[in-house]
Amino acid sequence: MPQSIEYQKVMTEIVYINLPGPSQPVDGMTGGDLLHGFLSDLYTASTPDVKSFVLGLCNKWNVRYVEAGGGASYEIGKKK
Repeated sequence: MPQSIEYQKVMTEIVYINLPGPSQPVDGMTGGDLLHGFLSDLYTASTPDVKSFVLGLCNKWNVRYVEAGGGASYEIGKKK
């Protein structure tokens, strides 16, 4: 007999990306540093279509950005 209630486990981990990230790749950077710079650049997208795409990905993957000196996380999806 099938279960009457089905559920899906929801991911609860959140990834925080500190801003600003590296502005340019430099010889000797680790993979983590390169990824940090790449993700920080996505945050600064100026084209509305690109920004909308990035916001959707952030919501899907539980990514939040932390502004320098802010101390609190900032949800990119709420930025206007």
